[in-house]
Amino acid sequence: MPLIIKAIIMGIVEGLTEFLPVSSTGHLIIAGDFLGFKGSRFNITFEIVIQLGAILAVIFYYRKKIYNSLLNLAPGRSGFRLWSNIFIAFIPSALLGVFLNDYIETYLFSSFTVAIALVVGGVLMILTENAFGRYGLNEIEKAGFGQSLLIGIAQCLALFPGMSRSASTIMGGLAAGFSLKGAAEFSFFLAIPTMIAASLFSLLKGIGAMGVLEWQALGAGFIVSFIVALIAIDKFLSYVSNRSLKPFAYYRIVFGILILFLVLSGYLK
Repeated sequence: MPLIIKAIIMGIVEGLTEFLPVSSTGHLIIAGDFLGFKGSRFNITFEIVIQLGAILAVIFYYRKKIYNSLLNLAPGRSGFRLWSNIFIAFIPSALLGVFLNDYIETYLFSSFTVAIALVVGGVLMILTENAFGRYGLNEIEKAGFGQSLLIGIAQCLALFPGMSRSASTIMGGLAAGFSLKGAAEFSFFLAIPTMIAASLFSLLKGIGAMGVLEWQALGAGFIVSFIVALIAIDKFLSYVSNRSLKPFAYYRIVFGILILFLVLSGYLK
């Protein structure tokens, strides 16, 4: 299969799964196994960098809110409180990720580890929603220091491929007192600095493995992930306004068990 076609398929997978609590990285690793798109420095860089397309979708979707927040960055104003909370939540995984990045890419990017994380994360989602309910804070700018820090600590779970950054931060948001929709929105905004930093860090490490064909594949995956993610964000926010996360949790558990079976049967590595 031509590299550009593989890139488009991977872009679709990324766009669909980046903001759903099912692990985009995990699905990309599994899709890469099926497509034979794995192993090289470029493949790892591609799987991380195309997430920038999905992040651009968030920025475009929330462009008015982001613009207004930037007009109100004076201390004490709503924009200052919003981005202060995002910065606080960003710090834990950023610090931990710098130290663990090489270990994670070397030892944890496999279908087996993703399958385990999918199942464990699904169970945690069910327990978290049962424990903390659906009702609470909706506005990011009204969160306190402790609430933002708790969400940031929860995001560290997502360093393990398959746990899902979205699932981890939404669970952290529920535990911190957010509503399900408020936790999802916090997760989306937190993705902006988190994934930009992770993508640029990976791109700098892998730029030496990039030729013309690789740049074309990266561009195609980027554009496709942007378009698909833009649709997924709108649908997911509409869904969580009055529904439960449990169907996503059940999907994770069933899918994780299926992948684990395929790995143990020798169909996936």
